[in-house]
Amino acid sequence: MRLRHVAIFAAYFLWAGGTSVQAQDVTLTSQDGDVEIAGTLLGYDGEFYRVQTIYGELTVDGSGITCAGPGCPNLQDFIAELSVSGSATMGAVLMPALLEGYGQRNGYQTERIDEDATHFRYVLTDSRTEKRVAEFRFRVTNSDEGFADLLANEADVVMSLREIRPNERDRAFEAGMGDMTAQNRSRVLALDAIVPVVSPQNPVREISPLDLARVFAGEIKNWAALGGANAPIALHAPSIRTGLGQATEDRILGPVNLNMDENVTRHARGAALAEAVSEDPFAFGVASYAEVGRAQPLILKGPCGRVLRATRRSIKTEDYPLTAPMFLYTPARRLPKIGREFLSFVRGQTAQVVIRRSGFVDQALEEVPVNQQGDRFANAISAAGPEVSLSELQRMVDRLTPMKRLTISFRFEAGSARMDAQSRSNIVQLARDLEQGRFDGRQLFFVGFSDGDGPADLNRQIALSRAEAVRDAVQQAAETADLAQVALLADAFGEAMPLACDDSAWGRKANRRVEVWVR
Repeated sequence: MRLRHVAIFAAYFLWAGGTSVQAQDVTLTSQDGDVEIAGTLLGYDGEFYRVQTIYGELTVDGSGITCAGPGCPNLQDFIAELSVSGSATMGAVLMPALLEGYGQRNGYQTERIDEDATHFRYVLTDSRTEKRVAEFRFRVTNSDEGFADLLANEADVVMSLREIRPNERDRAFEAGMGDMTAQNRSRVLALDAIVPVVSPQNPVREISPLDLARVFAGEIKNWAALGGANAPIALHAPSIRTGLGQATEDRILGPVNLNMDENVTRHARGAALAEAVSEDPFAFGVASYAEVGRAQPLILKGPCGRVLRATRRSIKTEDYPLTAPMFLYTPARRLPKIGREFLSFVRGQTAQVVIRRSGFVDQALEEVPVNQQGDRFANAISAAGPEVSLSELQRMVDRLTPMKRLTISFRFEAGSARMDAQSRSNIVQLARDLEQGRFDGRQLFFVGFSDGDGPADLNRQIALSRAEAVRDAVQQAAETADLAQVALLADAFGEAMPLACDDSAWGRKANRRVEVWVR
């Protein structure tokens, strides 16, 4: 808000309430002295002041005003500050690697200063002037603590292994932080996955999603029920305060209405969980894909015989059903310029390389030829029932064979026309590639698929409607793209190419998707 607007705003409240402003930490004064705004300085980004006043939180353009009081920043040697809080999984390796990559690309020296087990900071210095320009403060604990710090106005960026909860979203909105699920408030930084793990000494190599839930609920207590030794299962799970722990309960136990067994060993860090499981031949747990370590990951197998492995490609395409996006959340307030530049950097191609080298799954789009997807077409043929005709299968093969699949998928929230959080981020990613001209002169097909529950014709119509909705959303988001240079088309094949078994809720959810194919 520019000072002229602040003057009108302030004048209204002074007239309405008859209250005089009393100096607190800072007083901002216009050059002509006609307007004064007093309050507690919440932040200064090098351009704008953010002040808590008796009228609420105000953002004031710093040009043409003077600041007086003990809270005023040093304008000559201004150092941008950014506070980052949340997931230890993201804060331990990924975010530091990205910050160092950003510094290297932009001519900044980066120095890490460790303070204690959960706090460290990065100091960025301009390599040319040797002037300190920014300080990024990190608090690495868990997703719950990250959102708590945000709501307490103690964090500018939240790292989370789960989506923001409705109550957290409501409280943030009431505090003037905006809709934290909007595209400009949340973004998917990288991808991870929930992976069931055992010791390499354990002969069990696969498990059904239902049995996975029953093990954690304590309904299956002996390895013999899973094809292993006659020995009790020692359960390990992430702390319920971590994003991974909450995602485990939401994604594995929630769909079948089961609760976690009380006799479970909890771990605050995923790497420690995986290490404990790897050393005990009778242990069972879940770890993030990036923290499996020496543990043995299990394959998910459905009753119909289809198997799903957690691989970089299956996580990126979301074909693996327990994909776990890694989120960054920022409130609706201005960040320092260097903070905004860093958040822009993490979406770029250089950052995707850093993400991949850090052991996580990046979001850079890849094109997968048909000859590398033979198992998917084989599944389509084997799953074809009386409602999926030979002519429809032939139409699908004829349409898709000349094309390549992009490693990006779109899904919708249960019972809703709203895309899920990962898909909303994918909209932005694909729109950016269109704006950069990556697909100029080519055709993009948004292809809808469904589960097999219901009549095939109706399923195909629903799948086509979703494909068209995704296409329209991408087209709307690509504001600066020359869409005359690329064809955006939609088609659907309904239940003709299932990824998973249709006899479970998680399988049907995996099958309901919109893929993008390019020619």
